[in-house]
Amino acid sequence: MTQPFSADEVERYARHLVLREVGGPGQQKLKAARVLVVGAGGLGSPAALYLAAAGVGVIGLIDPDTVAASNLQRQILFTTADVGALKVDAGRERLGELNPHIQIESHAVAVTAENAAEVVAGYQLVLDGTDDFATRFAVSDACTAAGIPLVSGALGRWTGQVGVFSRRPCYRCLVPDLPADADTCATVGVVGALGGVIGSMMALEAIKLIAGAGEPLTGRLLIYDALSAETRTVKVGADPGCPSCGSPT
Repeated sequence: MTQPFSADEVERYARHLVLREVGGPGQQKLKAARVLVVGAGGLGSPAALYLAAAGVGVIGLIDPDTVAASNLQRQILFTTADVGALKVDAGRERLGELNPHIQIESHAVAVTAENAAEVVAGYQLVLDGTDDFATRFAVSDACTAAGIPLVSGALGRWTGQVGVFSRRPCYRCLVPDLPADADTCATVGVVGALGGVIGSMMALEAIKLIAGAGEPLTGRLLIYDALSAETRTVKVGADPGCPSCGSPT
């Protein structure tokens, strides 16, 4: 059952309401949506801000960490005054200030293989912007088992990528095993604005999926090289032997 928009919502979402691919029906879908953002970091920050601005009705924010000064170069959800605070607490306050018509569910816990299924339950879409492969695998496996679409983003140095996974292929078809020499932003660095580019793309894919607009990156991976300002999109094939989504033997 749809709920009528208030006068403030009509004004707030005016540019969506006149957009052919969204309009009133699409905005109602956004208002009714429940989306989980895993990791309130360089990708989760801009993604959550744009989802909140778009009017996604319920946004779950999960991250066990506190805000550090080194986060502020790219994690635009936070300010200097937030240093030392739990990211989910500071994020909930900021998102609520941006859009009082939405609800923020904050979870100050780490996602593990043991709790991932419980964490994603009740959400219709999950965005993962973490830089830890164990967490990525846990989130992907839980989403695959529950049939929840996953928007996955990653970045490092000057390169970022975003893809959408819905049952098959899943994220494990792209990255089957934990890379032995996996880099992290803390060890190799990352240009801050790249997080804004990829995080915004993640939010955009989420909005397309919810509103039913255009062609989401389902089964595809968009790779962006910021140094050369070039992008390419590759198809991700389903792995028959994938331990998460492969055909049972």
